[in-house]
Amino acid sequence: MLEKGRIINMRRKGFSIGEIASVLKRGKSTIVRHVKGVTVSSAFYDTWKVKRGGSHRRATERRRQSYDKVLSKIGGLTERDMLIIAACLYWGEGNKKEFNISNTDPYLIETFLECLKKLGIAKSRLKFSIRIYEDIDQREAKRYWARLARIKPSDILSVNVLSGKKVGKLPYGMCRIRLTKGNDYFNLITATIRLISGSLAPIAQRIERRTPKP
Repeated sequence: MLEKGRIINMRRKGFSIGEIASVLKRGKSTIVRHVKGVTVSSAFYDTWKVKRGGSHRRATERRRQSYDKVLSKIGGLTERDMLIIAACLYWGEGNKKEFNISNTDPYLIETFLECLKKLGIAKSRLKFSIRIYEDIDQREAKRYWARLARIKPSDILSVNVLSGKKVGKLPYGMCRIRLTKGNDYFNLITATIRLISGSLAPIAQRIERRTPKP
């Protein structure tokens, strides 16, 4: 209880999570748990706000450096790279019987569409539909996914409305992409998945041999 009191007191004086953790030699998760809901006193608020701004700038700079580092290693993505990316995304999120994929993550959907474009698949062959919960605005959801996919809202062929309320977690629902007459590309993607799986099988086997049996 004494330590919790110190944590709360330091927070009220404008100490950052990192500073409190460093002084008390505790993990940041412990500090976060104790300072939840604690407000910084007005006398220390301006100083705390400056610290927050500095932390944000440092975090932004670290992300930029990480991006530059990855960019220098990877460079531009080739058709081969895009095929592998598409296969990995499909492996986790795609239908196992026909060429269609569904997800709530706009970045995943956008990336998958870019992969299909790189593979030479015309957007006219893609059929879009969405699945939303009853508390989600249907027109807004259609506009959102249409804007992301660079299509007209009217090109979204169907909207499946489910009972329940998920607007807080899924503000625009789920987008589904289906490729018409997609057997050839379905076979291409699944063959790539098998190739990746086969290449990694020896690694998985070595890990399994080293893992103690319960």
